[in-house]
Amino acid sequence: MSKPEDSPLGKPAQYREQYDPGLLFAIERAPQRAALGLGDVLPFSGADLWTAYELSWLDPRGKPEVAIARFSVPAGSPRIVESKSLKLYLNGFSQTPFDSAAAVERTIAADLGRAFGAGVAVEVIGPRAFAGLRIDELAGESIDDVAIEVHDYSPRPDFLAASGPAVEEVLVSQLFKSNCPVTGQPDWGSVQVRYRGPRIDRAGLLRYLVSFRQHAGFHEHCVERIFVDVRERCRPEKLTVYARFTRRGGIDINPFRSGWEQPPPPDVRTARQ
Repeated sequence: MSKPEDSPLGKPAQYREQYDPGLLFAIERAPQRAALGLGDVLPFSGADLWTAYELSWLDPRGKPEVAIARFSVPAGSPRIVESKSLKLYLNGFSQTPFDSAAAVERTIAADLGRAFGAGVAVEVIGPRAFAGLRIDELAGESIDDVAIEVHDYSPRPDFLAASGPAVEEVLVSQLFKSNCPVTGQPDWGSVQVRYRGPRIDRAGLLRYLVSFRQHAGFHEHCVERIFVDVRERCRPEKLTVYARFTRRGGIDINPFRSGWEQPPPPDVRTARQ
């Protein structure tokens, strides 16, 4: 079983310019989920929405083509793929000829499907469509102006609380930060919590989200931890947690977990991405 410490993260890497699917480094989801008390039956569905901004290949005559790629990975896939390995893999397309963008799309879908262990939806977006790509922020009511005092920067689920009659609302914070568990590099993100149930204490939720500030965890695991903690502490009838992280190495990863919403929302990047 592949472990994070065996990945190319944080290690010198030779950037290859020829296609090589062997560069993809997969990590099992199960151990991190087991640490949250999750087994084979998950309390959520959803997807990890990846955006790769640095994709280029050669046409049959050797002329470069460029594109942005989007990948939608099912939350139920048995594995994640370490992001630097994906960057190295995509860089390998830069000196590789392909007949068309559709051929690139099919190749990436097949390789990622094998790496993640599940079907991955791939969309390759060419320059003619760039102008139509939107920038928007996560919908909802910001809790970032709530006055709080903060002393804890490791996850504190005991900060979470909810009470009173059921409400339905969407709360958003742009103050989220965690750290890569291998390199220690900061991961900046915006988090959206959509729920129906007893009203969540906003100060407690904000203190909880800020408490991840020195936590080491992959994007996907952080969002699943938020989902599990809010579900256990606040007892909502319905719950969705969605985060959009700023890009690193030309790639952003945006996990969506929900106990009731399908499919994931439109993949629209935020201003910070």
